[in-house]
Amino acid sequence: MTRVLSGIQPTGDIHLGNYLGALRQWTSDQHAHDSFYCAVDLHAVTVQQDPKQLRSKTLETMATLIAIGLDPNICTLFVQSQVHQHTELSWLLECTVSYGELKRMTQFKDKATKQGDSGQEHISAGLFTYPALMAADILLYDANRVPVGDDQRQHLELTRNIAERFNSRYGNIFTIPEAAIPAVAARVMDLQSPNVKMSKSLNSPQGTVGLFDEPSTIGKKFKRAVTDSDNDVRYDWAKKPGVSNLLSILGATTGKDPEILADDYHQYGPLKNDAADAVITAISPIQVKRAELLGDKAELNRIISVGAEKARQVAAKTVAKAKEAMGFL
Repeated sequence: MTRVLSGIQPTGDIHLGNYLGALRQWTSDQHAHDSFYCAVDLHAVTVQQDPKQLRSKTLETMATLIAIGLDPNICTLFVQSQVHQHTELSWLLECTVSYGELKRMTQFKDKATKQGDSGQEHISAGLFTYPALMAADILLYDANRVPVGDDQRQHLELTRNIAERFNSRYGNIFTIPEAAIPAVAARVMDLQSPNVKMSKSLNSPQGTVGLFDEPSTIGKKFKRAVTDSDNDVRYDWAKKPGVSNLLSILGATTGKDPEILADDYHQYGPLKNDAADAVITAISPIQVKRAELLGDKAELNRIISVGAEKARQVAAKTVAKAKEAMGFL
């Protein structure tokens, strides 16, 4: 069976784009593949985090992943920092990846520039070396398939290079992973700037629909969604990105074709209302389930602990093989 691995940082608020664009696909993949999913809290601390907030957000993220439909009895669901082999293998891989390779990572350049522009003088070494940690995340579990967005393709290619180099030097230790774009991922853009993806990091509160926003808040955000002035409803991303975004969201939440849905509307108002109602209907059960999980922290922590142990059993074997191959006692 193909093994899949994906992770999400427990920072910011999970939004509709995360759910429709990626997380919902995870719930399908768990039944078709041997799936490993984690909250990558070690990646989160490449920038400074408030300890209390990080702890709280990590619990919320795990509760959310269960609430959307990930079943800990089917997939392996865990918190990255609770599996110490991630940092152990990361160091071994850092010693095989070159400074030049890490320096060419465009995401480091982008993030470091943004931090510098915001007046932050401290840019952590972890921000520079974290592609090695990402490689460890993947290679620990012999993942064949890694769903990634375009912004992570370069890191996945580096992971492949690291694995191939390691195998060439020390023997056939790691599985070479393949990048995979989810086959049924919805295109969800910012409601106020429909030419950019809905994002946790983008400062656009009115354009981002949080997965746990109140229904009234969701309704207001859709009513204020940017469209255009001609009131012509058609699915055309090039000329009508705002309208197409609404149709895409409505289609993803109702299981209908956005192009066919366009024929049902002749004004933007009804489309906005229906899209809001469909989103509220789709995410309400998730909101209820997450609240239940967060209301019983003991049970949630038990689930997290069991998932970490399952992950450690697989990760420990990989690290042992890698260390023996490199010559450690």
